[in-house]
Amino acid sequence: MSKLWGGRFTKETNKLVEEFTASISFDQKLAKEDIAGSLAHVQMLGECGIIPKEDAETIKQGLLKIKEKVDQNEVEFLVEDEDIHMNIEKLLIEEIGAVGGKLHTGRSRNDQVATDMHLYLRTKTTEIIKLVEDVQLSIIKQAKENIETLIPGYTHLQRAQPVSFAHHLMAYFWMFERDKERLVDSLKRINWLPLGSGALAGTTFPINRGKVAEILGFETIYPNSMDAVSDRDFILEFLSIGSIIMTHISRLSEEMVLWSSQEFQFIELDDSFCTGSSIMPQKKNPDVPELLRGKTGRTYGNLIGLLTVLKGLPLAYNKDLQEDKEGMFDTVETLEGSLKLLAPMIETMTVNKDIMRKAINNDFSNATDIADYLVTKGLPFREAHEVIGKIVLYSIQSNKFLLDLSMEEYKQFSDLFENDIFEVLAPEHVVAVRNSFGGTSPNQVKQQIKLAEEKIQQ
Repeated sequence: MSKLWGGRFTKETNKLVEEFTASISFDQKLAKEDIAGSLAHVQMLGECGIIPKEDAETIKQGLLKIKEKVDQNEVEFLVEDEDIHMNIEKLLIEEIGAVGGKLHTGRSRNDQVATDMHLYLRTKTTEIIKLVEDVQLSIIKQAKENIETLIPGYTHLQRAQPVSFAHHLMAYFWMFERDKERLVDSLKRINWLPLGSGALAGTTFPINRGKVAEILGFETIYPNSMDAVSDRDFILEFLSIGSIIMTHISRLSEEMVLWSSQEFQFIELDDSFCTGSSIMPQKKNPDVPELLRGKTGRTYGNLIGLLTVLKGLPLAYNKDLQEDKEGMFDTVETLEGSLKLLAPMIETMTVNKDIMRKAINNDFSNATDIADYLVTKGLPFREAHEVIGKIVLYSIQSNKFLLDLSMEEYKQFSDLFENDIFEVLAPEHVVAVRNSFGGTSPNQVKQQIKLAEEKIQQ
């Protein structure tokens, strides 16, 4: 039989079964991790005397040659060899002869594939942390330039209160900071070593799992072999964190789409991040943030897909677990592509400060400050709230805004109003007096940016 496991079988595998069950089309992405795990495993086998040291050295050299070929894209992986593990082992035997068959001593494809994915996600999670940080740095850069820039703050997509544009942007910094913390924390669970667990019950060979963990840089060894080969929690956690990151990217992207529209005109995206229309020459479409918003759905799907695969699986390994990889790879690629685009898009966008300011002048987002003003004069807040509601209604009916009203008009609603009300209603004052920790005043925003920079440097 041509299969490395074919001794038990009397018939060749049906070609349709081969194609349906093979994973090499996607798990070849794990080639480098698979070789790294094998190099650590064979070193341990040699040092423990499980195989002769000269055999271990021969296998090591053979694996290094295969790695070199993989790095140079000189390897053709075959469907009939099923997966990356069998492909590498076949290549090894072809390279060094029958001694290559000793590599699989004391391990199974079950603990081997789990190890590969731990190694892969450890690398990718570390890289994605850096990409998230790049986005944070681009936010800080824009925020520093727009501390005094005022923009309407919204609730229910209705203008609520004026805020510093830097303050608005920095809200996303903290979202991404929590994402980064989640990624960092997940490394503690990614960094568990499954290798040495065998198919599910361990091995009869006197292996040294601690040595393998040391070589590969794992901090923890799975204490239960059945858990080790069937655990995919670390992938679920990554997919969950990835979905949350994409949620934050999508929210920011939605705002960029709105802000760059003709109706808002608060920002203009750099031409290099937009496209045109095939029929309408005047169009400048925010395709990148739209697509970032759209790609969020696929990360959600990858998470739900793996949850569904795992929910009914008995211990230990089941072929269903082959479905764990494509979603993981896709979420990694989606995150990498999205974060790499988002950072420069934020950094290069043009902020239309005058249009933002005009929007604030032409709304009622300073109404709350009139209520606070009356409260300081002794009027209970609920009564003040009613007074302001009547003033706003009067202003709308008169086609005016709050700063357009005269003192005589204010006096119609309360004798508590004095000339200082106009100072209170000035947008800069409205923003400046919100000086509580975490508020939108320039002083607080500067402190917030300083805190953010300290977080980045830690």
